[in-house]
Amino acid sequence: MKTKKPCALSAAAAAAVLLLLSATAQAGQRLTVVEHPTDEKTINLSGKSDAIGDLLVFANPVFDAANKVQVGTDQGYCVRTVVGKSWECFWTLILKQGLITVEGPFYDTGDSTFVVTGGSGKYAGAKGSMKLHWRDAKGSAYDFIYDLQ
Repeated sequence: MKTKKPCALSAAAAAAVLLLLSATAQAGQRLTVVEHPTDEKTINLSGKSDAIGDLLVFANPVFDAANKVQVGTDQGYCVRTVVGKSWECFWTLILKQGLITVEGPFYDTGDSTFVVTGGSGKYAGAKGSMKLHWRDAKGSAYDFIYDLQ
């Protein structure tokens, strides 16, 4: 029985090191992609054109920082929280290397900052923030600037 404890402890220590390496592999990384909001739907639950509780659901293509090559997609939803001003959103960025999830307020005008809540694959254990930057006043494209810590 004494021989099993050191082996179990060594396995646990190795797992902790691997987890630490995975979590810190993204530290200080900046990832920029461009979303093209082409597949979105607003669901007006109250029957009004803009009311608290309305839903915005989407699944859109995402391009590289140069806005030339599609590198993935995103999908998610937002709930209207302040009429004419903001939505509370949750969505997933889907890339070949893995997923990154974010949550936070999306403002009707101007930039927003979201919290990175996790990830998978290359982005397992992701933490940090994501700045959403409007490329134009029409909202025809957005920069997503992920600062992973």
